[in-house]
Amino acid sequence: MFEKQIKIPEPEEIKSVCPMPAELAKIKAERDKLVSDVISGKSDKLIIIVGPCSAHSSKPVLDYVEKLGKLNEKVKDKLVLVPRIYTNKPRTKGVGYKGMFSQPDPTKSEDILKGIYKIRELNVAAIGASGLSAADEMLYPANYAYVEDLLSYVAVGARSSENQLHRLVASGVDVPVGIKNPMSGSVLVMLNSIYAAQSGQTFKLNGWQVKTDGNNLAHAILRGAVDGYGNDKPNFHYETVMQVVEGYAQSGLKNPAIIIDANHSNSGKRFKQQIRICEEVMQNRLYDNDFKKNVKGFMIESFLEEGNQKEDEVYGKSITDPCLGWDDTERLLLDIADKV
Repeated sequence: MFEKQIKIPEPEEIKSVCPMPAELAKIKAERDKLVSDVISGKSDKLIIIVGPCSAHSSKPVLDYVEKLGKLNEKVKDKLVLVPRIYTNKPRTKGVGYKGMFSQPDPTKSEDILKGIYKIRELNVAAIGASGLSAADEMLYPANYAYVEDLLSYVAVGARSSENQLHRLVASGVDVPVGIKNPMSGSVLVMLNSIYAAQSGQTFKLNGWQVKTDGNNLAHAILRGAVDGYGNDKPNFHYETVMQVVEGYAQSGLKNPAIIIDANHSNSGKRFKQQIRICEEVMQNRLYDNDFKKNVKGFMIESFLEEGNQKEDEVYGKSITDPCLGWDDTERLLLDIADKV
């Protein structure tokens, strides 16, 4: 049985109350083009989607993004920095904290309406503070309409990439959508998901029959896999990445692009390994031109303080997956920029 609690206004009503200012919308459009140009191959820069596993509190996220904006001035000729402001991200087991969208205060129960306003305010403030527009994960497809004007990059997670509704909604998103390989690691399933997202679709969404033209900027994110015994299986190594490159070549998909997720099953959630993983991938880009042409960037989990915590006690420290601290992040991004 479903108990009705609060009527959530339609997205356009929410946007009218908490709008994107015109001057920031212009910045966001410029950022959209930078990201899109990398995925389409018009730019040789690398995309770096970097930030906390989950944006559980606005102030430390804004402090982090402001630092990222300053660092962007040093690397913008080589890198396109996209802050991770993941507002739907729950703890992996789905028990307890459910992400800012559902639970704007991690110490209190769900308040979705308050969460929607909070994430809009956070994203608008982040663009104003840094000049950078963000990435978020489309965990719940029906929620995307509340933030579609704020984001320059959207990710579909490993547990969602096989879901038909995620694939269909991705086909109508106006910015690049990175689709992660499923937990099994199947390259074929991932490429099928990208094919569906790049294709025009007709389906039911939020009470409407909708039609899309397809998103030609849908692409792959390699995050590693998990076997039947729960063991992590990395897929950032040269041999496995080239299998995806070959799959792209045989599929006829538009704008072949691969983002390497340096954490999750690629690192076994040993957050410091993200540094080594990025270094290995950058070396492989020097070794093989096809590898370089297809690998367009990284996804890195990073926050003000390294590691993670169960409760929100240390300012700027993740309450979900462990992250690199700021000092290591800054060194890593400067190093990547030097090798582009």
